[in-house]
Amino acid sequence: MGFEKISLKGRALRYLSAREHSRLELAQKLKSHEETPGELDQVLDELEAKGFIDAQRVIDSVVYRRAARWGASRVRQELQAKGLSGEAADAVETALAHLKDTELARAHALWQRRFEGVSPDLAARAKQTRFLLTRGFSSDVVRRVVSGRVEPAPDPESKPEPDLEQGP
Repeated sequence: MGFEKISLKGRALRYLSAREHSRLELAQKLKSHEETPGELDQVLDELEAKGFIDAQRVIDSVVYRRAARWGASRVRQELQAKGLSGEAADAVETALAHLKDTELARAHALWQRRFEGVSPDLAARAKQTRFLLTRGFSSDVVRRVVSGRVEPAPDPESKPEPDLEQGP
């Protein structure tokens, strides 16, 4: 009973079954298993044509997994490392624009989970600032969160109460 070697396509499908991978990531992982020149490109072209490799799904996956803990610049770095900056630039920019819109709220939520109740001395503020900056949040957002200048987001469910004191 011998074990057969797994084909390139089988290896690629195994990687894709665990999580979304970009074409560049799969090429890097499978390069050492390529037996004949051009075989890897052929397999990747076939998987891409069948929809197994999709840049938009990779972008959505990264944003979903990282948005709660990372700022827009750190997510951008991860997407660029996956080789998505050139081939899907519009989709990346759209996703990052949405992340920038919610960056203050996400940074504040992360800060609250990590540092709520910590004394606001200078050393603690420096530590909090470094923490948020290394997570990829912009310096303006970090400054507002650490200084406590974050306005609570309006609740979409609540409606303004009518002023009953005014007469006709």
